[in-house]
Amino acid sequence: MSDFYQTGVVATFHRLGRTNLEKIEAELTWYAQQRPIALVLPSLYSELEGDALKGIVRELQEVKYIKEVIVTLGPASEEEFKHTKEFFSVLPQKTGIIWNSGSRMSEIYKTIERADLPVGEPGKGRSTWMAYGYILSEQYSHEIVLHDCDILTYSRDLLARLCYPVANPNLDYDFCKGYYSRVTDRLHGRMTRLLLTPLIRSLQKILGYLPILVFFDSFRYPLAGEFSMDVDLARVNRIPGDWGLEIGVLAEVYRNISTRRVCQVDIAENYEHKHQELSPEDATKGLNKMCVDICKTLFRTLASEGIVFSDGFFKTLVATYTRTAQDMLKRYEDDAAINSIVFDRHAESLAVETLRWKPLQTELNWLHRK
Repeated sequence: MSDFYQTGVVATFHRLGRTNLEKIEAELTWYAQQRPIALVLPSLYSELEGDALKGIVRELQEVKYIKEVIVTLGPASEEEFKHTKEFFSVLPQKTGIIWNSGSRMSEIYKTIERADLPVGEPGKGRSTWMAYGYILSEQYSHEIVLHDCDILTYSRDLLARLCYPVANPNLDYDFCKGYYSRVTDRLHGRMTRLLLTPLIRSLQKILGYLPILVFFDSFRYPLAGEFSMDVDLARVNRIPGDWGLEIGVLAEVYRNISTRRVCQVDIAENYEHKHQELSPEDATKGLNKMCVDICKTLFRTLASEGIVFSDGFFKTLVATYTRTAQDMLKRYEDDAAINSIVFDRHAESLAVETLRWKPLQTELNWLHRK
């Protein structure tokens, strides 16, 4: 059973019993008449062959309140693009496919770059940025909602709860972040548990009270890939083009709107999707690569807030992070024990050892280049 405790500086909407899906969807259908909702699906072609996306499409066929679906497709051949159009053609909503690696889209990206406006490397962030731009250019939708395409436990309930706080004008929120449990026979969500949360709390120990760190620490799952926002917010948000997308979006939300217009909602009793490898020997792959991108976005956000970093600061941070992460490991191990689930202490400790050097190495290299 969920608790109802409100923590941090953003409103938290819990899962208090079973969702009355029929009622909430009826309300969303009513609101969507005047406040249309667009859904963005950042997808890799490989996901079309998996069970998760097939299940998502089946569920979306029953959704009446989504007016438009924009699939923003990662690297794909022309044949794969054609197959993608056919795959999503069963959706009853107005559906568009953005072929990001197609010749016409490639020319658009080159034109933008020639104007000295960097669009970033190919990836989820850049694909999302283009999809948002397309929706904004139509000047039709009031709300944009985004979720990943690898959710094995997807349901209409998840989408409805994610849309509702922004869609309902009586609640008056501009941004809603989804959160959920990541548990099977063991704890998942390593990047949040072992990197971001202990890193943010270590920064708080060193820097003291800093509103943006309190804001980040208020989210139960800050790296969740599911969120919805008002189109006016989408218009002014800058979106990172790498794995720093989620923390970068939160930084932009903090900068652009009042915290009283930000909320988070429990969107699933459990959430299962593909798991990245740790890849401790290769910083260009898996969780190792994600760590670099997340830390890069976090530290440069703090630099924009006036925080001055030095070699000594990062050495202190690594030591503080290591101690904080190890203390949290003990809590996770005990939590797993009381719930009779697997906890591999060696694998978890290896993850902390792999992740702890990336903040230092990444940012020291950046500072020296500056």
